[in-house]
Amino acid sequence: MHYFLDDLSQEHRTTLTDLAREVSFPAGVRIFEEHRRADRFWVLRRGGVDLDLHIPGHRPSVIETVHGGDLLGWSWLFPPYLWTLGARTRTPVEALEFDAAEVRARCEADPAFGQQLVLRCAAVIGRRLRTTRTRLLELYVPYGTEAN
Repeated sequence: MHYFLDDLSQEHRTTLTDLAREVSFPAGVRIFEEHRRADRFWVLRRGGVDLDLHIPGHRPSVIETVHGGDLLGWSWLFPPYLWTLGARTRTPVEALEFDAAEVRARCEADPAFGQQLVLRCAAVIGRRLRTTRTRLLELYVPYGTEAN
């Protein structure tokens, strides 16, 4: 169950999975922190991970939960390579982990592979931005008020 990888050609899927290592995390573990170095990413096989946003003076606000088949982390793809959100496991997680520098190097060496990977990441980014916008409106705009 790797939805993020499903539309890749067999050749490109093999290229990417050859760079992977299997990892697992117990529930309640912080995988990465907002504004820290993004040097890897994951494709979840099983489990759930909460993506959260740090708000000074408050506990982190959960923006979205990603599940098996989803990409966890896209900040590794764009300089300055810093996480835009934090991530904590909601349940035990099994995932494929990728070293960002290795994957970026492979993208440069094989532009067709790079284009396919970037297009999939862009789709995830767009979906996450829409979800984040909606979640922030729910958290910070009082229900029933009208914006001017």
